[in-house]
Formats: sequence, structure tokens, C-alpha cells
Amino acid sequence: MIPKEIIQKVRHIEIRTRGLVNDLFGGEYHSVFKGRGMSFSEVREYQSGDDISLIDWNVTARSNAPYIKIFEEERELTVYLIVDMSRSGNFGTMRRFKNEIAAEIAAVLGFSAIKNNDKVGLILFSDRIEKYVVPKKGKSHVLRVIRELLYHRPKGRGTAIQNALDFLLKVAKRRSVVFLISDYMDEGYWKSLKVANRKHDLIGIQMNDVAESDIPDLGLLKVHDPETNEQFWIDTSSKEERLLFKKEQEEKWIKFNKECGRIKFDLIQISTNGDYVEPLMNYFKRREKRV
Repeated sequence: MIPKEIIQKVRHIEIRTRGLVNDLFGGEYHSVFKGRGMSFSEVREYQSGDDISLIDWNVTARSNAPYIKIFEEERELTVYLIVDMSRSGNFGTMRRFKNEIAAEIAAVLGFSAIKNNDKVGLILFSDRIEKYVVPKKGKSHVLRVIRELLYHRPKGRGTAIQNALDFLLKVAKRRSVVFLISDYMDEGYWKSLKVANRKHDLIGIQMNDVAESDIPDLGLLKVHDPETNEQFWIDTSSKEERLLFKKEQEEKWIKFNKECGRIKFDLIQISTNGDYVEPLMNYFKRREKRV
């Protein structure tokens, strides 16, 4: 049985995100993710100026008058939310943890999708596939997706993005819109990411916290790595050591961003010390200009 506090959290997220979807993201989402193409809708009588290549000759022959085919945009898409459930998500030095913000972003994207009659699927992963929810439509289904995000207790500790992408490539047979939400603290996944990026419309959402690259002066500090369960001491009072660590992290993420650009992998960066609305909106606006 789902605990009462989880049900309350789901309701809170639904209320908070519903306004965002109605006021902001719904229209932007529709503009950016237009569907797979055009599908036949109906026929109507030919009018002066219509494209003669659209004439339906079978209907025309039966009616003794020219009729043309009308097509409309095929809107329905399948949207996959791939969410990192590794232990590094249980971190945040500002208002909230990374995984809390990730769940809310997933809710916004899920509600935006169902508003446009799209299917939503969920893949939760750590160093293994934790949970797979088959894509479906409807508000009740998206609420189930949010419940899984909040209620699921991962068995794994680490991160294996490659496993998640390889699983996606097995289950998603048609081209889909895929949001990969993670802190990307992992290695060895670039080959799978390139393949998934070619086959699907893949968008990365990177969760980060300022303290992960800029450690404050807290003196002698006992540190716990939640993914390996290791504990060790570091001396944060050394300015040289702090600057060296910051430089190493900056170089690491510069290299990461360059690789994303090289393979044309769209990335949205979200920090725990700011709001996620502006980065998402800015991405949708940039993306709309490319459409």
C-alpha cells in the first residue's frame, strides 16, 4: 500500500505543475514536438487553387465531381522519461535534493505530453533497470508515473546510463521523444548515447549542485560517497586544494559539453540553487526556432 505522505506529495506536485503546464509549457511543447507527419483526414470538393496532386480519383469517379484529400498533422507521439535513481540524486545543498527537482520536471513533461494526447513511458535506472512503465495516455497514467518516481526505492546504488539507453533501444521500436534526466556522473555511455540520439529525439536534462564542483571551507570534513558507500576525510581548509578540485571539475564538464555539442545532443542544465522553469522555457524557445 502506498504511504499517505507519498499520495500527498503526488497531489502537491500535480497542483504545482498543472499551472505551469497550462500557462507555460503546454503551448511550447506543442510547438516543438509536432508529431510524426501528416495523416489522411477526409475528402472535400475541389476548389479553385487547390493542389491537383491531392485529387482523390476514386471518389471523383464515383461522384462525377472532383474531390481532394485533406491531410492533418499526426500529433500523437510517444514520450519516454528516463530518470536516474542512483544515490547521488539524494544530494542538494540548497533548497531541495536533485532527485526531488528531477521528479517535478518529469511531472511537468508528463502533463505537457498528455495535454497533447501523447503517450508517456517511464524508465527508472541506477546501475540496473529499476522499473519500466509501458507508455500509455491519460492523466491517471501520468499520476502513476509520478507515484513511481516518488515511491520506488532503488535496489542499486550506482549509475549506468548505458544500460538505460540500451534498454530504451530494445523497447522503443518507433522514433520517440526521450528525456534523459540524470546528473551524468558516469562513464562509458557515449556509444549508446550516440545511437539513441540518432534513432530518437533525445534531450538530456542534467541535474547539478554548486557544491559538487565548488567545495566551501568547512575544515576537516568526513565525506560519504552514496554510490560506492565509501567514507573518507578531506581537508577543505586548504584553498589550493579547493581551487584544484574546482578546476578539475570545470575541465571535466567543459569536455562533457563539447562532446554533447559534437554529436548534437541537446542538453538542459538544471541547478538546485535555481528554478527549473527558465532553463526549460529557454530550451523550448531555442528549439522552436530550429523547427
